Amino acid sequence: MKKKITQFMTKFGGTMAAFAVVVAALTANSACFWLSHQPEEPEEIKQLKK
Repeated sequence: MKKKITQFMTKFGGTMAAFAVVVAALTANSACFWLSHQPEEPEEIKQLKK
């Protein structure tokens, strides 16, 4: 099982990391859908704002 997970991460790890950066950039410019909750953004995410 560990070998399969390692193979998967080796094959798709870069793609998942790039997807995570794109999602972070998209959400940096939007507000939370829940009106009662707006969590604090990390400094790294604030740098992605336009």
